[in-house]
Amino acid sequence: MLSSALPVQVWAHRPEVAEGWLAALEAMHLRGLLPGRLKELVRLKIASITRCKACQLGRKDDSVSEDDIACLAYDDPRFGPAEQAALHYATLFAADYMSIDDAMFDTLKRHFTIPEIVELNMFCALMLAGGRMTYVQQAYEADR
Repeated sequence: MLSSALPVQVWAHRPEVAEGWLAALEAMHLRGLLPGRLKELVRLKIASITRCKACQLGRKDDSVSEDDIACLAYDDPRFGPAEQAALHYATLFAADYMSIDDAMFDTLKRHFTIPEIVELNMFCALMLAGGRMTYVQQAYEADR
């Protein structure tokens, strides 16, 4: 699931907590409601904001192309309406969460069920926290 073993080496200091974290990630990836491509776009968008090299380098879904990754703007026409809404939400979640309002949730409701919106929210939270944690702990080979 992870593109690098370095975060796991850091997490090994708290294995029972790390196991819970990884179980949540596994549930999202293997038994989630959202399509894999959408989750991958959201994951990579948040990784671009957190600057998590481990997340930026890893690939979880082959349907996301290098051209998709080069852009990741939520208003790019290459993305479908649901993907655009999810990318917009992920951008705000990671970079300007105070601007998420009822209008944003109304937009999400046009494309997703309530359980899917909850999953999107939880997925964004895991990706944001994981990316920030990995960056802060310098748990990757990177230029800083």
